[in-house]
Amino acid sequence: MASGMFDTPIVGVVNNLFGGLIDAPVVGRLVRRGLIKIRYVGRRSGKTIQTPVGYRRSGDGVVIHVMSPDSKTWWRNFLGEGGPITLLNFDGADRTGHAIASRDEKGRVKVAVQLG
Repeated sequence: MASGMFDTPIVGVVNNLFGGLIDAPVVGRLVRRGLIKIRYVGRRSGKTIQTPVGYRRSGDGVVIHVMSPDSKTWWRNFLGEGGPITLLNFDGADRTGHAIASRDEKGRVKVAVQLG
C-alpha cells in the first residue's frame, strides 16, 4: 500500500506541476528528455490513469525506474505478464507499448516498456 509522503495531497500537486511542465510550450521539450506522462487502465479499478514518470530510453523502448516502490502502487499493474501502456507525446506522438514491472534482489523496481 502507498504510505509516507507519497500518500499525501502534496503528491497530486507535484504531479500536476510536472504534468504542466511536460506540456509547456517553451520548456516542455527539455523536460520531456527525462519525464513523460503515461496512461494505463488500472487492473482492479478499470479506471484510466495518467501520471508523470521519469524514464530512460533503452533500445526500442524505455525503462522507468520507480522511486520508493513500496510507497507507490501504479507499477503493480504491470507485474506478471505486464499490460498495455501509452506514452503521451513521446517524440511528438502518443506511443503504445507493453510494460512489464520487475523487482531486483535489492528491492528496486523497474518497468520495461517495449514500444509497438
